[in-house]
Amino acid sequence: MQSPPRPSNAESGHKPDQHPIRSIAIVGGGTAGWISAAILARALTGTGTRITLIESAQIGIIGVGEATIPPFVDMLQFLDINLADFIHRTEATMKLAIRFDGWNGSGSSYWHPFGTFGAGIARRPFHHALLHARAGTDRPGVTDFNLCAALAERDLAFAPDSPPPGGARFALHLDATLVAGYLRNYAETLGVSRIEATVAGVHRDDRGLLAAVSLSDGRRVPADLFIDASGFSGVLINGELGTGYIDWRAHLPCDRALALPTARGATLPPCTVAHAMDAGWRWRIPLQHRTGNGYVYSSAHLSDDAAAAELLAALGQPQGSQPRQLRFVPGRRTQAWVGNCVAIGLASGFLEPLESTSIHLVTAGVFNLLDHFPDRSFSPALAASYNAELAQELERIRDFLILHYALTTRRDTPFWADMAGAALPDSLRERIALFADAGIIRPAPRELFTDASWFYVLDGMGLVPRRSDPLIAAIDPAVLRTMLSRISHDTVAAAARVRPHAALFPARGAIPPVFAPAFTPAFKTSG
Repeated sequence: MQSPPRPSNAESGHKPDQHPIRSIAIVGGGTAGWISAAILARALTGTGTRITLIESAQIGIIGVGEATIPPFVDMLQFLDINLADFIHRTEATMKLAIRFDGWNGSGSSYWHPFGTFGAGIARRPFHHALLHARAGTDRPGVTDFNLCAALAERDLAFAPDSPPPGGARFALHLDATLVAGYLRNYAETLGVSRIEATVAGVHRDDRGLLAAVSLSDGRRVPADLFIDASGFSGVLINGELGTGYIDWRAHLPCDRALALPTARGATLPPCTVAHAMDAGWRWRIPLQHRTGNGYVYSSAHLSDDAAAAELLAALGQPQGSQPRQLRFVPGRRTQAWVGNCVAIGLASGFLEPLESTSIHLVTAGVFNLLDHFPDRSFSPALAASYNAELAQELERIRDFLILHYALTTRRDTPFWADMAGAALPDSLRERIALFADAGIIRPAPRELFTDASWFYVLDGMGLVPRRSDPLIAAIDPAVLRTMLSRISHDTVAAAARVRPHAALFPARGAIPPVFAPAFTPAFKTSG
């Protein structure tokens, strides 16, 4: 039986967008809150939407996510922020790659760089050609075919306000406090209002949606849409709406971190270093004015005091120095969008910062909200789609992080022995099996980490496929060697045309000469 035709909007009397969002309240500041405010203010310019951010100076910034990935730079471009000004005022440095030391035993090391990797050969991803070449007498590596890895290995970098050479991409190392302050200035320039207070209560309307928050100073802030950027506590999404939380410690047992800044080092490598430790891993993030350090570890395998002692010894710092401790549960909210409340950043979930995804998940969450932007009817279909996409992204990133541990040959401490023997999610186990058989990697559409990213870790951890790709194997060996030699030559030649990373940032407070012409305006506020 054929269904009767649906009436058009005109016939049904429905007027599209007749209940637009007119006010947004963001609960929580810091990086997540001010990124949300900046993106929303920029995107909603001209709509008349009022944005208010509520934060308290008594609640500090977590500050773990001081390293970013290239989509962060894309966000700055969306905001029309002058990159040179941003880098100068946030004491940022270039990030071209992550180096993983000791993950497969003492002395082991591999790179996860940004940018293009080689070139497609015979319509196959480049890693197939690299793997096949290794079956012969040559042993080419990632740094021969990825410019960012070649530069990071030599402590070189290109000026970030110039076109990147040779398919390179870059991210930034950041001071989270300075970034929050910069984006606050940006957002307030676009009309965002800031209130210094804490949330003391929440009010609902007759539909059960959030209507307003009452503040510690007695004020009441109503809004149509609420953004929960309150961090792990999840003041709205958890405290008021009581959404559940899916705990992933069975796969990612690290649940604590110690952070301790030290002086700027003698060198300024354009990479994050993730160094394996007894019960987790240690980060090193070089900034213009200091070096960020921290230890992400499993409290089930190491006491807090022992973790602090191990970190201080690794950094050469005196015992008695006081690292800042953070506690977290890796996982995600069962729903990040409930009714008219959307949780962003740590309020929606947390994954250890092994691949610098914390800040990315904030920006991705806000852009995803714009893709699903509601009116005041708050269609459940929009929330369901948003929640499904966020869950899928978090689970894929979770699998990628687990991959770093899954293939280890380390058995020297209880933590590494447990990680080597841990059960894997089916989704990850299937990916590993596919690569182990034929070197095949199949990232999903819009997946954050590309086939090259997966290859860097699989290869870096020593997994060698059982057989070569047949299309690559059919190429004459001499022709293949010539192709690889040409690509490698171009990589080395491009690396020779850049300068030491430290030369871009010679001293704290000094404007690097390569940036000097580009300092005004800091950002545009029109359009």
